[in-house]
Amino acid sequence: MDASFLKTAALQTQLDRWMLQLRWQAGRLGVIGKTGLGFIVVTTIYFFSALLPQQSDLQKLKERAETLQMQEQAKQNQGEMESGKKLSGDQALQVFYDFFPRIDSSPFWIRELVQLAKKHDVELNSSEYRLVNENDARLARYEMILPVKGRYPQIRAFMAAALETVPAMAISAIALKRENITSDRLEVRLEINLYLNK
Repeated sequence: MDASFLKTAALQTQLDRWMLQLRWQAGRLGVIGKTGLGFIVVTTIYFFSALLPQQSDLQKLKERAETLQMQEQAKQNQGEMESGKKLSGDQALQVFYDFFPRIDSSPFWIRELVQLAKKHDVELNSSEYRLVNENDARLARYEMILPVKGRYPQIRAFMAAALETVPAMAISAIALKRENITSDRLEVRLEINLYLNK
């Protein structure tokens, strides 16, 4: 009991010394020093509360802008083909590959799928992802297994929106399961391939 009391008293004494030293240092600062210290504190609070959270939003917007630019370029290339300009075989093949999103954009597309699931009230459970990158192929395949739950119209709307939003995606398999005949909720296992340009 005495040892803990002595330890507490020693800590209190040390804390009192630090507070006394802090007051003495604050007194030495003067008005300009205190104003500068206040600006530093306010700037630090502003940085952590306002600027830092905006970084992730800015990154998402940059990724979205990149995607839209790639899609616009693909549309322009397609428009050039339709306007009568004949492309060589290599040019046509390059236009085809340019349609697909870059391989490093896969996190963006996964976030898009998650947002679509939330938008259509579809419950998205633990998903499995696997990148298949064959050496001799120009496209990589990102295989995803998405177990989802919801009512049939919601799941169907989610699948349609996903295919429209992510045109480089293909549904390779669907497995439907219903707990009983009266239940309106389905458990669906979607096997999806996202094709990415290396």
